[in-house]
Amino acid sequence: MATVVGGFVVVRAAREVKTAEVWKAEAEAQKARADRLQEDLTEIKDRLGRIEEENKRLVQLVSTIDPERLNIFRHH
Repeated sequence: MATVVGGFVVVRAAREVKTAEVWKAEAEAQKARADRLQEDLTEIKDRLGRIEEENKRLVQLVSTIDPERLNIFRHH
């Protein structure tokens, strides 16, 4: 009987260790995905900032060429 109980304890402990390993691996994978998403978001924000700056320059350029045309763009 002690052998059966001992065997059960060993099997249960092994299963709990395996479950912990699976959860740890999943947590690491989720963190890696979150890190990639954060990097992507940072890149998108940087690109948006560059686009906004370029847009300002283009608006200034258009307004120096023909200010009336700029009003047309602003109303659409």
